[in-house]
Amino acid sequence: MAKPIVIALDAMGGDRGPEAVVAGAEQSMARHPDLRFLFVGDQGRLEPILAGHAGVAARSDIEHAELVVAMDDKPSEALRRGRWKSSMWRSIEAVKSNRATFAVSGGNTGALMAMAKFCLKTMPGIERPAIAAIWPTVKAECLVLDVGATVEATAEQLVTFAFLGAAMARALHRRDRPSVALLNIGVEEVKGLDPIKRAHANLRAMTLPFDYKGFVEGDGIGHDAADVVVTDGFTGNVAIKTAEGTARQVGQYLREAMEQSLLSQLGGFIAQDAFRILKARMDPRRPTAAFSWGSMGW
Repeated sequence: MAKPIVIALDAMGGDRGPEAVVAGAEQSMARHPDLRFLFVGDQGRLEPILAGHAGVAARSDIEHAELVVAMDDKPSEALRRGRWKSSMWRSIEAVKSNRATFAVSGGNTGALMAMAKFCLKTMPGIERPAIAAIWPTVKAECLVLDVGATVEATAEQLVTFAFLGAAMARALHRRDRPSVALLNIGVEEVKGLDPIKRAHANLRAMTLPFDYKGFVEGDGIGHDAADVVVTDGFTGNVAIKTAEGTARQVGQYLREAMEQSLLSQLGGFIAQDAFRILKARMDPRRPTAAFSWGSMGW
């Protein structure tokens, strides 16, 4: 019999607290009824919330944690203060001790990455973890990494990010041999910063378990230029935040256009199903928006 999947949930992480975490677990269980949950956080707050979600409660355990990592805590401070006692640390530690299959937190990203790296370590050959984001394209979805964990990546780190992204594309999107590209300011080999050019040369010289496509510019991400796009955390974070802002801006333009006249309001009403589909594809709050890799046991 297959071992059940147990998700360790940092119940105190995120802006909306344990109520949102329990509701999210309920939605997950509706799609995957065999899931089990380990809620880590304030037991006094969690018990009455779970009492209102009997189905989730029946497949859950609670582990009490005294501390909560605040969204504005510095990663180093959270690591020093939050070790052993915080809901975030104990969620990650549950993976290390094999009490959970993986951990999920909507809390402080920097603290989560620092704690995961300290507690779980990285795989052999992986120096730094990366955060991967799912980016909608005209055909399917693209993985972009890093989007914030390693601000200044070396050539060697960019190469390992390519391997991590390809592995994730195989697992998540079922791509047997995913295509991978490096984000750059141009597709010509003479363009770009030195780490990017050296990473490009290194990848060209390797025998790879994926298809390396070379450089891709920013506009190529959404046009399905590659299954995986690799960059450093600074550039990736700016790119994804810009895309999120642009999606909201386009949405605002559409709402304003639909309110211009009675005829446009009628047209908006007729096309509302199409607009709902468009909103779902462009919504930056979509689930599975980000994953941390390299220190999470992969």
